[in-house]
Amino acid sequence: MREAGHDSPDVLAHSEEAFNTAGTLALLIGLLIAGTGAIIVSVLVSRRLRRSLDDLGAAASRISDGDYTQRVEEPDSRELATLAESFNTMATRLDSVETSRRRLLTDLAHEIRTPLASMEICVESLEDGAIEAGPEAWHILTGQIDRIARLADDLGQVSAAEEGRLNLTLEDADPDQLAGEAVLAAKEGYERKRVGLTFEPAVEAPLVRVDRTRIAQVLGNLLSNALRHTAEDGQVTVSVLAGHGAVRIAVSDTGDGIEAEHLPHIFERFYRADTARDRDSGGTGVGLAISRAIALAHGGQLTVTSEGRGRGAVLTLRLPVR
Repeated sequence: MREAGHDSPDVLAHSEEAFNTAGTLALLIGLLIAGTGAIIVSVLVSRRLRRSLDDLGAAASRISDGDYTQRVEEPDSRELATLAESFNTMATRLDSVETSRRRLLTDLAHEIRTPLASMEICVESLEDGAIEAGPEAWHILTGQIDRIARLADDLGQVSAAEEGRLNLTLEDADPDQLAGEAVLAAKEGYERKRVGLTFEPAVEAPLVRVDRTRIAQVLGNLLSNALRHTAEDGQVTVSVLAGHGAVRIAVSDTGDGIEAEHLPHIFERFYRADTARDRDSGGTGVGLAISRAIALAHGGQLTVTSEGRGRGAVLTLRLPVR
């Protein structure tokens, strides 16, 4: 205004006052608008969060009541979507665990009920005089008692292994020797069934630090499982391979094979890919679960592969080198 020639003090003072008043008014209006907008956005966001968290809390409450089928929808927010995804994953695993628990209890009841029924029939026959209290009756009773005892021992072993309660006596061992001893121990059973058994040792296998008795138990289970599922004139091969900081002992057979949908469940307790097999011809159903738990206790792995029904299977025990 001075440059325009308005140098009157009164005019300048009045203009400055008007400018300050307008600036203050504009600032107050801007703050009011910004505050109102912030409140509106906060209310909308809080409602959105509360709705998502309410859904999450309701689903969690239903899961705590035993309904493991509950899932939550993924919201638009990336952070809440991650939370919802984690919650759904947890619910899926809980559902799987609950399903396994129910199947375990059902199978366990069946495992115990069958020998008890045989014992009950035997005792009733003794009472009725249908059979005499001789060697035949005692053989039936002791056989069923041994079956229950073996089941209890197997369950105790797999639970101890999975919970890390196995007492391992570790020592250096030659994997070729371990596999060779297992093949030698199983040879007679294979000859009786007329199934071929071949051993392929490694050229130079490094030592592994293992509990020899437990690893022998694992290899015995694998060879027994292969024999059970391989028909007469079939072939089972035990191979020792070394490399990449580990030793692998593979037991491959030309037997029944395993369909793809059964592969993820092979190491579960009492799981049977072939439900037509009875408990006597198919074992107790926990041998592979015990073997896998022992392998994990050694810092190793036990895996299975198969190209499908009728095309055999390969069970591989992987042990870290010393």
